[in-house]
Amino acid sequence: MLTGLDRLPTLDPIIHSLKHSRIGLLAHPASVNKNISHIGAVLAQLNIHPQRIFGPEHGYGGEAQDMINVEHATDTASGAPIVSLYGKSYDDLSPRPQHLDDLDILLVDLCDIGSRYYTFVWTALLACRAAHKAGVKTVMLDRPNPLDGVTLEGKPQQPGFLSFGGLEPLPVRHGLTPGEVVAEMASRDGIPVGPNEAVDVVAVKGWDRTTRASQWDRPFVMPSPNMPTADTALVYPGGCLLEGTNLSEGRGTTRPFEMCGAPWIDGVRLAADLAALGTHGLDGFVARPLVFRPTFHKHAGQLCGGVQIHVTDRSRFRPMATYIALVSLAAYQAPDGFRFRRECYEYVEDIPAIDLLVGSSLLREGIEGGLEPMELVCRICEISDAEREVHRLAVERVARAESVRV
Repeated sequence: MLTGLDRLPTLDPIIHSLKHSRIGLLAHPASVNKNISHIGAVLAQLNIHPQRIFGPEHGYGGEAQDMINVEHATDTASGAPIVSLYGKSYDDLSPRPQHLDDLDILLVDLCDIGSRYYTFVWTALLACRAAHKAGVKTVMLDRPNPLDGVTLEGKPQQPGFLSFGGLEPLPVRHGLTPGEVVAEMASRDGIPVGPNEAVDVVAVKGWDRTTRASQWDRPFVMPSPNMPTADTALVYPGGCLLEGTNLSEGRGTTRPFEMCGAPWIDGVRLAADLAALGTHGLDGFVARPLVFRPTFHKHAGQLCGGVQIHVTDRSRFRPMATYIALVSLAAYQAPDGFRFRRECYEYVEDIPAIDLLVGSSLLREGIEGGLEPMELVCRICEISDAEREVHRLAVERVARAESVRV
């Protein structure tokens, strides 16, 4: 399997163009090739020197925690200025005109983890839109989806529930690559996509779309501080829902998103309640009761009861369904302790975070109304045939464009 970055040195027309253009680079720590060489080093070996670097949420170096403003800096390896695309306001999420007016090409290489809430694909899309407006070509080096390229889960957002955790309607587990997401959304914007067009996606070669990161025989490089392993990525489409509640999502532990709980949760009871749902088709995992003490973030320094989700059958495990059930069971177990997050979330102040994450108010209102966990799962997780067709067309768009590469 070859990612876009793996293929780059063999693509003479692109290399020639990059060497004779003023380029900007949007990347992060997981922008590495099969030999674990970072894109910055790969470009230097090719005698290509970006004059400006852009960093997404968590920073170009991956040093920042979630929803932390990242300051502009300088790349110590190349001396190029680093512009943060994650700041205090929504406008900070896109390159400013002055960041693009001296560039010809924006080169993008960001590792996604296959979940709508993970912001890197939206940073890439916003950068692509800004580049097109400024007359700058975007070359996107694509990467495979670590969860696989076929499985979908979680309905797209309803109107009124878009945010930086989902700029455009998309299933939570979307089964697309970063390049496929950007190409699809750019095409909807009327931006031409193809090797000689405004957006050029260098596709992944040799990827069996039914495979996951654990099957690729490549090291998993964490793209953000709380995404340390492929196991973390597997649970994240469900585990991120915890950000919309006052349950700890395991930040401040060594197993974020797999471990969760709160000081007022009985982990033994929660584990038993989740296990009981196996008779209703919620399986592929074991919820192990535990206690933990986060070193930072929610409930820092406090002893929390909860569970760790151990995936036992990746083909049957449904992350969003599992965590919808988990959140509802935790809410019903401790109604006096549980609450939904009301603070500003991803630059949105007037919509609860859980609604932005789910893409509707169905989970919050369902829990407030006392709906059974599996009823909530059915209402929120099922994907329609029309949504599967959108997925197929998005995959074909990049495949067709790649087929005409010279």
